[in-house]
Amino acid sequence: MENQELEACIHEYGKAVYSFCRQLAGSRQEADDLYQDTFLKAMELSGKIEYDRNPKSYLLSIALRIWKNRRRKFAWRKRIADTRSLAEGLDAEADVSTEPSPEEQAIDKEEQAAVRRAVNRLPERLKLVVLLFYMEELQVKQIAAILKIPEGTVLSRLHQARKIVRKELESVINGKETG
Repeated sequence: MENQELEACIHEYGKAVYSFCRQLAGSRQEADDLYQDTFLKAMELSGKIEYDRNPKSYLLSIALRIWKNRRRKFAWRKRIADTRSLAEGLDAEADVSTEPSPEEQAIDKEEQAAVRRAVNRLPERLKLVVLLFYMEELQVKQIAAILKIPEGTVLSRLHQARKIVRKELESVINGKETG
């Protein structure tokens, strides 16, 4: 990959890749690191990106692999010496700094937050499929390739995730939020 090709990838897919990194990492700082590492790895693997195919899927799969490796390393370190996640600290800070907004915006934000919480509570195997399908707007075939699972499994996981999220959002609407 030449510098011009990398710049074209960043320009065209950078926002989508960063948004995906933000959802995976949970904090800005970790998302920034994941985003940067994704494009560094893309430079290392320059010969494998096929521009006539779908470079966005390839970049998302790089980000996903890096994130999984980090989680694995973090889990290993946590077994050795229990430490608090950086994401937990930043999330706690973010909860404190909410700005007042007009009524409609507040309701909209609360609905979005409820959906986000419901998706974040999903098991990882379901959460990843939901993020790739709805947030990154990838096709089932692309998701299957990224996660290295059959297309039918992707569809099944989407169905399971929708059912769980729907049930959780119904309980939130009825005033019985779980968590």
